[in-house]
Amino acid sequence: MMSPRFLLLRSVASMTTRAFSQGPVSLQGKAPDMSEGNAHLLVSNVRNRLRQIVGASTNWRDHQQALADRLSLSNQLAASQDELPVRRMKDSYIEAHLPLGTDPTLREKYLNYHKGVRFGRILEDLDSLAVLICYSHTHDKALPRSPLSIVTALVDKIDMRKQIIHPDCDIKFTGHVTWVGKSSIEAKMHMFQYHEGAYSQVLDATFVMVARDPENKRAAFVNPLQPEGPEEEKLFQQGEVNKTRRVELSTASLLKVAPTEEERKIIHSLFLNTLDTKTVSFRSRVLPPNSVWMEDAKVKGLEICHPQERNIFNRIFGGFLMRKAYELGWANACSYGGCRPSLVAVDDILFQKPVEIGSLLLLSSQVCYTDGKCIQVRVHTEVLDPLTRQHNTTNVFHFTFVTDNDVPNIMPQSYGESMLYLDGKRHFNQTLQSQ
Repeated sequence: MMSPRFLLLRSVASMTTRAFSQGPVSLQGKAPDMSEGNAHLLVSNVRNRLRQIVGASTNWRDHQQALADRLSLSNQLAASQDELPVRRMKDSYIEAHLPLGTDPTLREKYLNYHKGVRFGRILEDLDSLAVLICYSHTHDKALPRSPLSIVTALVDKIDMRKQIIHPDCDIKFTGHVTWVGKSSIEAKMHMFQYHEGAYSQVLDATFVMVARDPENKRAAFVNPLQPEGPEEEKLFQQGEVNKTRRVELSTASLLKVAPTEEERKIIHSLFLNTLDTKTVSFRSRVLPPNSVWMEDAKVKGLEICHPQERNIFNRIFGGFLMRKAYELGWANACSYGGCRPSLVAVDDILFQKPVEIGSLLLLSSQVCYTDGKCIQVRVHTEVLDPLTRQHNTTNVFHFTFVTDNDVPNIMPQSYGESMLYLDGKRHFNQTLQSQ
């Protein structure tokens, strides 16, 4: 009998299955606020607006020169946060539209093989929108260009509220800044889809961005935020809680401290379950029934980072990295579970280093924890220098998927794999708590 904590995840999987078994989606996907003649920001124009704020160009050669010219903007940076005007949450509010129900050409870009929406494309849109929201908070309209370089530091959480994303129904994104530090900004976004005459919420996302100087070398101050009313105060306080939680999680990382007593018992129990009772040897291991060794649950990929995928600062676009990591993680979960998995949550995506144009990007996806119908996948990305053969980690991604059927248990063998198992279990438990 399934544990009650999986009731929601089970319903998510069944909803997705029913959605794709019903055939074509209703044609009532054109939202009235996206009708012809209504002025609104389109998702396709978000990056163009960012280029205008920063002063970047779409032309490759002009783009490089424009970034070199940004060095002269350093004298416009504030010497302290007190010099900057206080902003309100509504100052950064943005609404962006994705007219999948109105624009058939755009729909092709987002359509996947299963007649659904490519979630990797949604991740790209969220990343661009988060940057624009932060610039809306910090940009002085009296200046022709912003001296700040705002980049993604962390995707704190993406929670799916609805698994069915229709390929021919209009989508709306909304978001604004909810918390700021000295140089960091938290932006919350929501995604809605218009279906059967009304908008319904699809996901919530929390991104943490950082502001840096025009050369993207050191931190820069951002405008302070003044909440207005109880609801905004609650959002701001939640931002403080999120910051404290991130610090605590970093301090308790298995890369820094030993597992807890309970976690050590879990690993020892897994070890005992894999001992060969015939030999009674520490070295002889046997795979239990309905299980898979962790070593056999990997999928790897390689990307050559072309200029086409650059961001406004001449580095590889963070949304592109998220899309590639998600698609590889999804493929791994699909192969492991033997059926199409549904995404439940994305959390704790850490952007450790920027990825330069021309880099060889190595992606490694690992199933690191399973529980019933659920699969926790970790995707690690690193840059390979072909001349020095040196590897440098750039990103770590965590995805929680759910399938229609129970999946095999993942079994670690080495101590390193055991730590991956515990780290996956921690992220999975966090997802359960948020759901």
